[in-house]
Amino acid sequence: MNPAGLIDFQNKLGITFNDDQFLVTALTHRSASNEMDIHVHNERLEFLGDAILGMVIAETLYRELPQKPEGELARIKSIVVSERTLSDIGFALGVDSLLILGKGEELSGGRTKRALIADAMEALFAAVYLDQGFEAAKKLILTLLYPEIEKVLQNKHHHDYKSLLQIVSQKLYKTIPVYVIKSKTGPDHDRTYSIACVFNGKEFSPASGKTKKEAEQKAAELAYHALIKKGGKLARELTEGMK
Repeated sequence: MNPAGLIDFQNKLGITFNDDQFLVTALTHRSASNEMDIHVHNERLEFLGDAILGMVIAETLYRELPQKPEGELARIKSIVVSERTLSDIGFALGVDSLLILGKGEELSGGRTKRALIADAMEALFAAVYLDQGFEAAKKLILTLLYPEIEKVLQNKHHHDYKSLLQIVSQKLYKTIPVYVIKSKTGPDHDRTYSIACVFNGKEFSPASGKTKKEAEQKAAELAYHALIKKGGKLARELTEGMK
């Protein structure tokens, strides 16, 4: 790994590690330890970081939103600590360029996989905790994620359209959406999926994505907006609490 890259990354975080090995481990994917002479990877740190992240966000929501019921706090937390949110932050920080990957994972597009970036972010929180303590980890987490809490409260966050669509379609039509792969193009390491959403006997326009999950979300978004337009006020009211 490029030492200059690690220094720049720490400058972005506003943190200087006492032991750089914690940071290197947080950025090391299992595939690298399988293929190279590396005996550590970030999965254990990810486990710890997930718990630390959950604790910090849960405490913050509990203290700052005293009027919100448990269900609403859980909904906000699930969005804030989601793979989508963590990976967006990771990409913005340049975590994708710093990941240490095995050749196979590199060729399969590992640097573009949201799951890997989100896992590395959780591992990073644990690395800061082990290197500098809980308060330092908490400060970093809130610096990066408090704006995401505000986005959710202002309804400006990324929406899970698959969940929203399922709620509306079940309520209005007593059925659930089905996602159909229309085509797959490109080599295994750079594949594009075209997927259409089908429910209530209607197939909506397909959407494309680099993963099935991404394409399904985009297809659900197209179908959701079409359904909201058709269902009007009732359809909007059904999902207002989910947004």
